[in-house]
Amino acid sequence: MSTPLLVQALAALSAPALAGATVLGLRGRRARATAAAGAERLLARIAELEERCAELERTASCDPLTGVWNYRHLQLTLDREIERARRAEHSDQGDGPRPLAVLMLSIAGFDAVVAEHGRGRAGAVLRDLAQRLAMEIRRADTLGRYSGEEFLVVLPDTGAEGAAQVAERLVWSVRRHLLLDWSSGTRAPRPAHGNGLTAAVGIAVLPEDGTHAAVLLRTADTALAEARAAGGDCWRSTARPPDRAAAGRCAPVASGPEQGPTAERNRSEKPGSLSACAGGDPLAQPVTSHTPATVAVPRDVLS
Repeated sequence: MSTPLLVQALAALSAPALAGATVLGLRGRRARATAAAGAERLLARIAELEERCAELERTASCDPLTGVWNYRHLQLTLDREIERARRAEHSDQGDGPRPLAVLMLSIAGFDAVVAEHGRGRAGAVLRDLAQRLAMEIRRADTLGRYSGEEFLVVLPDTGAEGAAQVAERLVWSVRRHLLLDWSSGTRAPRPAHGNGLTAAVGIAVLPEDGTHAAVLLRTADTALAEARAAGGDCWRSTARPPDRAAAGRCAPVASGPEQGPTAERNRSEKPGSLSACAGGDPLAQPVTSHTPATVAVPRDVLS
């Protein structure tokens, strides 16, 4: 066969192969583009599901009325902090478990608020007060609604003296808190002798009062009953720190508006934060830094 004929034969045979390769190349590019678009949609869907999951976790851990942590989150946090404190006992330091304090706080006087404003607005008052109390603790601490008008505070790395300071501060804050005012005129001045609300606080400390959540809660509840029996507006603790007299363990705090309790002076440089129900990891590790936060504006009617 002559050379021109051979070239023509090869060209005729290679044309279908070239056409097939071109078609396969186009199909490959189209498939890669489709796969890339599908991967982008999948990543977007995963991000959306992760955001919804985080929102569900916050909702499951948040008290809907007050906006602070709920009973479930308090139990998980207390168990976690107790385990962390007990692990420190077996560390290289060998100094025993890390201190941990539990405060059980009960607010009295809400019956009058309900009678005057109704349950909806009384709920708004309770929410506003709960958010204010959350501002009085460190970011590493946890405040949640235990039941009704009772709240629980978990204070990691806090002994009896530090817990007493926090209790004084919370009792003082409840009495001096400026309640919501729904009047259309000028806001009434702060009452000279408080707002009609008082708080009683019971304190339990690990390891003096036990190393189990149920024992600490029972001890704090017993101390709270003693504070109520003493007339409220004070705190009680069954702990016996060696450098503090037992007679000073239930002492009403100063009532004058011009002076706060000792805790106000000792802890004023450590502003706290609102409940992470407003956003964030509900089981985040304690944070050592302290940054101020803004109190959420309560609504008139709460769901």
